[in-house]
Amino acid sequence: MDTDELKEALPHYLAIIVLVGVIITALRFFAEGLSFWIELVIVMAIVLVYQAVVVQLGVAPSRWER
Repeated sequence: MDTDELKEALPHYLAIIVLVGVIITALRFFAEGLSFWIELVIVMAIVLVYQAVVVQLGVAPSRWER
């Protein structure tokens, strides 16, 4: 992987990590007892939705637009 591509994508990966952390923490606070599998599905949905949204907004890294 080209380091320029990595530098371009790094803020998006950090944003995904923060978003996942905030949403899972909020869900654990409001809906206690979520299973691992439900949390995994939520994490996958967040990643896919984030990527689709930033591509539609035109702010995605060039590698994601291919």
